[in-house]
Amino acid sequence: MADIVIAEFMDEAAVEDLRRDYDVVYDPGLVDRANDLLAAVAGCRALVVRNRTQVRGALLDAAPRLEALGRLGVGLDNIDMEACAARGIAVLPATGANDLAVAEYVIAGLLMLLRGTYHASARVLAGEWPRMDLMGREVAGRRLGLIGFGAIGRAVAPRARALGMTVAACDPYVSADDAAWAALSVEARDFGAIVSESDALSLHVPLTGETRHLIDGKALSRMRPGAVLINAARGGVVDEDAVAAALRAGTLGGAMLDVFENEPLAAGSALDGVPNLILTPHIAGLSEDSHRRIGAVTAANVRRVLEGN
Repeated sequence: MADIVIAEFMDEAAVEDLRRDYDVVYDPGLVDRANDLLAAVAGCRALVVRNRTQVRGALLDAAPRLEALGRLGVGLDNIDMEACAARGIAVLPATGANDLAVAEYVIAGLLMLLRGTYHASARVLAGEWPRMDLMGREVAGRRLGLIGFGAIGRAVAPRARALGMTVAACDPYVSADDAAWAALSVEARDFGAIVSESDALSLHVPLTGETRHLIDGKALSRMRPGAVLINAARGGVVDEDAVAAALRAGTLGGAMLDVFENEPLAAGSALDGVPNLILTPHIAGLSEDSHRRIGAVTAANVRRVLEGN
């Protein structure tokens, strides 16, 4: 039986690093083969997953020797944290490894959504010349609101300010005297003010009971006309039906969604055919560079636990 089971894709160099000292089963397709996954973890000491593997219930029961759970990313909503704590299983997110990738994704989204010119290829190739339709807006002088002011929000803020934006954030878990507010020139505001005062809203919160559908029809109705929304946090934070309705109505100026309540999206999604919408497949934190960092951090985390440190 393997010491380590890796059930989703991981940087090959990190896999080979673990193989030097441990018996490793690396099969990125295990996440989609429930019975094979249950059999694979029967004797393992460490399991490595991304966001799709549901580490709870039957899977935990099938792994009685599990000591370490490596998470190739930072979100933990696919993991039964209470059950892991009760069994003494170390849950090991790759904290910090993808902050830069997500921050750059957000900046790219701001530029695309506010400018609004990047879906014109078909029209131009068809012989149209819609310059007046596609003038769009500059980011300089606009106000960015961050919902959540943790590591990724703090990586986004200076990049947005470098483009000439003013930045405000809300986060009930960051104290008013935290040095980051002044150091990054970010204004602390409450949730209502952030939603109603921002030209662009970017979400950086985990999915919890408090944050599920935080951005719903009511919140969207309070946003400035033409404001744009970026969600690279967790899908359930946004009510997808409400976003679709606001985009169709033209009250929301645009949205870029990287995460969804159910992944992958099913046929017939409420988001199908919606205007001014950019969809990506949970890729914000995954660049070639961050992929290597995430793998290396996760391998080191798992190794540390298995070595008793």
